[in-house]
Amino acid sequence: MSGNAFQALVLRQADGATTASVETMRDDDLPAGEVTIAVRYSSLNYKDGLAITGKGRIVRNFPMVPGIDLAGVVEESRDARFPAGAEVVLTGWGVGETNWGGMAQKARAKGDWLVARPQAMSLEQTMSFGTAGLTAMLCVDALERHGIDRAREVLVTGASGGVGSVAVALLAKLGYRVAAATGRPEHGAYLRELGAETIVPRAELAQPSRPLASERWGGAVDTVGGQTLVSALAATAYGGAVAACGLVGGADLPGTVMPFIIRGVSLLGIDSVRCPIDRRTTAWRRLSELLPDGLPGEVVEEIGLGEVADKAADIVRGAVRGRVVVKLPEH
Repeated sequence: MSGNAFQALVLRQADGATTASVETMRDDDLPAGEVTIAVRYSSLNYKDGLAITGKGRIVRNFPMVPGIDLAGVVEESRDARFPAGAEVVLTGWGVGETNWGGMAQKARAKGDWLVARPQAMSLEQTMSFGTAGLTAMLCVDALERHGIDRAREVLVTGASGGVGSVAVALLAKLGYRVAAATGRPEHGAYLRELGAETIVPRAELAQPSRPLASERWGGAVDTVGGQTLVSALAATAYGGAVAACGLVGGADLPGTVMPFIIRGVSLLGIDSVRCPIDRRTTAWRRLSELLPDGLPGEVVEEIGLGEVADKAADIVRGAVRGRVVVKLPEH
């Protein structure tokens, strides 16, 4: 091997079991791409947790460097849009799944996957939002464009997690009345600090619901899926909408068409992986405008590369609140 050495979290698989360890890699190990990036920060998302623990079929090719997010400084580039020294952000596009990701001191990517660091944010702040913040902003934007009833509360499911926490903060900042659903009642004060008016026990939404429940929500951001999504749809008011972006509670949809054909409720699918660059750029700009000081300190935890594997197990079992930023040492 040749080229400069750097540290990376590497996933390998043997006999069906996934292992994760910090290894020394070299530039020649990096995948093809026009832009080589010195990674300063990454972040830990639920999908990363599944990949690192091997509990979900996220990674198909090994070895793999996980991390669906990264922020850093361009070292070398064959893309005129991102010259050496430019600060860039990358989320999605299969990074950390089919292409090596952000949990390493170096990454290489296609220029078409990158966005310039939002001027109002530091690199660290971009990763305090990461894919979770981008997804939350896309959900909120979709509800705004739909025109949901501001007189009613907006439900956020999985509110203690990364997407949910940012969605609560964004909706509250925009003047919506937020109901935050969580299975962790000890996080009630945390969610109220983010702007939630009402705390909804997760169990209320996890039980099978009638096809149409009482009209309670003007709209919802659902990060859970499964029965929780069905319950949210059943209680959404006439003409409302639910922005769905997650499936931690299941990929099935055990409901009926009644909310759609009786109340005109809309189900808005939100994808941040292949989201077009212009929409990404707008979402990052709006995040910086709506939350110019970033997320409150209690929402964000910073860890090092060597701590990622243990934290990945925590996030999969639902023991992580808010956002986790991974700081990469400069090399």
